[in-house]
Amino acid sequence: MVLGFSIALIVFSLLLMLLVLMHKGKGGGLSDMFGGGMQSSVGGSSVAERNLDRITIVVGLLWFASIIVLGMLMKTNS
Repeated sequence: MVLGFSIALIVFSLLLMLLVLMHKGKGGGLSDMFGGGMQSSVGGSSVAERNLDRITIVVGLLWFASIIVLGMLMKTNS
């Protein structure tokens, strides 16, 4: 059980990193330093951006839940 949640945590972590990096920069900060300030034609519509936001939130919640469950499992096993 612990191994399964550990693998899920790794998968959710990688997926969350990928999703956060897919967001376009809102201006200022580190996103401008690495070229995020330039207008990109890959950005897509606002519907795609909204869907990306929703997917990121869901994956973030699953990531958080897997951390909580993994912590509870490890506490009960020891």
